[in-house]
Amino acid sequence: MNKFTSRLLRNISVTALFALLALPAIGQRGADPSVWNDAMDRFADQDRMTPPPLGAILLTGSSSIARWNDHAAAALAPLTVIARGFGGSVMNDVLHHLDTVALQYKPRAILIYEGDNDTAYHIPESEIIGTLNQIVERVNKELPDTRIYVMAVKPSTLRVDVWENAKRVNAGYREIAKNNPQVHYVDSATPFLKADGSVMTDIFVEDGLHLNPMGNLIWGSVIRAALMPHEARYE
Repeated sequence: MNKFTSRLLRNISVTALFALLALPAIGQRGADPSVWNDAMDRFADQDRMTPPPLGAILLTGSSSIARWNDHAAAALAPLTVIARGFGGSVMNDVLHHLDTVALQYKPRAILIYEGDNDTAYHIPESEIIGTLNQIVERVNKELPDTRIYVMAVKPSTLRVDVWENAKRVNAGYREIAKNNPQVHYVDSATPFLKADGSVMTDIFVEDGLHLNPMGNLIWGSVIRAALMPHEARYE
């Protein structure tokens, strides 16, 4: 191999590497919800082994909920909950899998945490909010008595660069709740901010996105405080 050929191959390899790095990760496309079919199959397996009750509280959304799946029941006791978070998801994934991940359980309430990945992947704010509206419309139509709790996008040290976008998304969530008595906005943003408005730095694991034990205590208390006033009476 001569020097020219060797240099050409090196250049091609570098170009290929940059091309690969430029490709979005699986969860980042927000356009192919079928990538979560395996997760839906795992939920179905869980249902066969331990059939969940109808009329419970359904928790779904991205990794901040998914990483909490195994702890939600204890953290929210005596509320009856079904944890169906699937990490890496975006709002459109919940819409696509709404029958499987939520409606089939005929829950009395659905709590959703999405928007974190959506804003990080630069999905337009209007699209995120519009997709949530579609979810609300379907739930209202098929389960008219079911309450919907929409959690605000939380701030994080990893995603400070899109925090302004997230705040606009949160404002959109709040507006949906304002105009629909079946929708409740959960402020899961303010508890993670310091008095000066900056993000707390001691509540995350090393990735700067996911919550450590202290962060999870705050997270759980926010969800519990949102659910208990309305849902405890139905237990």
